[in-house]
Amino acid sequence: MIRRRHPDDLFTVRKTRAIPFEFVLDELAGVDPWTRPMFGCTAVYVQERIVFVLRNRKDRDDGVWVATTKEHHASLRRELPNLRSISVFGVGETGWQVLPVDAEDFEESVLLACALVRAVTRGSAKCRSRRRRRRQRGRRGRFGKKCTPKTGVTEQAEQP
Repeated sequence: MIRRRHPDDLFTVRKTRAIPFEFVLDELAGVDPWTRPMFGCTAVYVQERIVFVLRNRKDRDDGVWVATTKEHHASLRRELPNLRSISVFGVGETGWQVLPVDAEDFEESVLLACALVRAVTRGSAKCRSRRRRRRQRGRRGRFGKKCTPKTGVTEQAEQP
């Protein structure tokens, strides 16, 4: 049997979950962060890159998940000693690390991680604007044709 919704239910506002550790977004406000729900958590993006996942599910891996690569773990652990691998992903070291919420210096560590993101983001802003200018001039599409944002494929690209 098909269950039909009441017509008034179409206009009801969905309850949104509160973002855990919202102070992270306040700290990153200067670099225009945006969020997206991800697996019951909140992913934080800066310049189209995921930087953190905010997780508060009342288990061992609650805290701020840090998106990084294995080659940066040693240097990050010098600055953030409570940083550890996430147990949800299994045994062994993963690219994702967590600043656990039950650590004594949780807030200080998260604020330092936010400062690191802000420092890296300011350095890459120049590259982003250069990429945007190139995109406005037009880019090469498939089959060597030049594409412009307004008209689509306009001309055959010159062969180098």
